[in-house]
Amino acid sequence: MVHDDYGRLPWIEPYAEALSSRGFRVAVPDLYAGLCTTDAATAAELRGSLAASVAFDLIDDAIARSDGDASVVGAVGFSRGGLLAMRFAQSGGTAAVVSYYASLRSDEHAVIPCPVLVHWAETDPIEPHEQTDAFVARLRADGTTVSEHRYLGTEHGFANASIPAQLDARAAALAYARTTVFLEKHLLA
Repeated sequence: MVHDDYGRLPWIEPYAEALSSRGFRVAVPDLYAGLCTTDAATAAELRGSLAASVAFDLIDDAIARSDGDASVVGAVGFSRGGLLAMRFAQSGGTAAVVSYYASLRSDEHAVIPCPVLVHWAETDPIEPHEQTDAFVARLRADGTTVSEHRYLGTEHGFANASIPAQLDARAAALAYARTTVFLEKHLLA
């Protein structure tokens, strides 16, 4: 699992534990070395301080340190973490990827050779409909299997329970349920 711009806030632990209870081995790298925030401006600073290459090294290390067989890897990411999870999946070492409110720009785009599940907020200035529609069209043109869901009444960050102003608990629960079904289908089958 790859956290969002706010860092490894407390909400991510119950999510990871819930996935673990479903039979998955879950690793949650801390991309900001213990720093986290609920302030959007500080989150933007943290985001700007992290090079993608460093993030990929941290993700690789978390997978390598996870207990058990890491021959079948799935990735779940939130916002910037979703972007990183999808870019990580471009390498071909991932069997399935789930992204919450994140797309790849055309200059970041490459084939993602595994099934992709994307969760979109209804209102999202960071990921507007035109951008997300173009992204999904590029994936499908590459032959990637894509499932997508847009959650009415939600905003970017709707699954982050550590930021109550963004949280939509019903949408987050539905997205989690869809995520587990998707991962079970592609990783545990």
